[in-house]
Amino acid sequence: MTTASASSPTRLAPTEVVQPLWVRVTHWLNALGAILMVLSGWRIYNASPIFGFRFPESITLGGWLAGALQWHFAAMWLLAVNGIAYLALNAVTGRARRRFLPLLPRQFVADLGAALHGHLSHDDPARYNAVQKAAYVGATALLVLMVLSGLVLWKSVQFPVLRTLLGGYESARVVHFLAMCALVVFFIVHVVMVVRVPRTLRTMLIGR
Repeated sequence: MTTASASSPTRLAPTEVVQPLWVRVTHWLNALGAILMVLSGWRIYNASPIFGFRFPESITLGGWLAGALQWHFAAMWLLAVNGIAYLALNAVTGRARRRFLPLLPRQFVADLGAALHGHLSHDDPARYNAVQKAAYVGATALLVLMVLSGLVLWKSVQFPVLRTLLGGYESARVVHFLAMCALVVFFIVHVVMVVRVPRTLRTMLIGR
């Protein structure tokens, strides 16, 4: 998608597939895994807060620390395995190149300005504007960072190099927490944009 202009982009036929089945399945599994990890992670955080606050127990998952850890590990495997499948299929099918490249800083600034002023076109759901590209690439990077930092927290002794790269165990906790916060912000913005352009939800549900 590009900024609105005098020439309208070509519209897709109603029966043309925008999101193939494998994208839809991995998308919703990624969303499920991320949500479970965040909610159980809040309960784990409450057991040993990094900062001077705790999350309300009513919005956490697991009931107690051991239960939250079980949910967290289960969601971790779902997120890791499904995420690897998503990245691999994007690479093999060429979708990553078609949908997310090129990602140019100049176009990002232009599309961000258009979005903030309500002038960004959504006529072609098969094409991502630069803001969408940056958001999806950023969200994928955050998920990868959450998994890597989570490995340090889970098996710190077994991953000494990774622990060192993240600045040690306590630094890995902070990285893990901040990556989670950024992912929650992405999720909120993502939901708001879906509400504004509801047909994007339709394409992620039925593909067309």
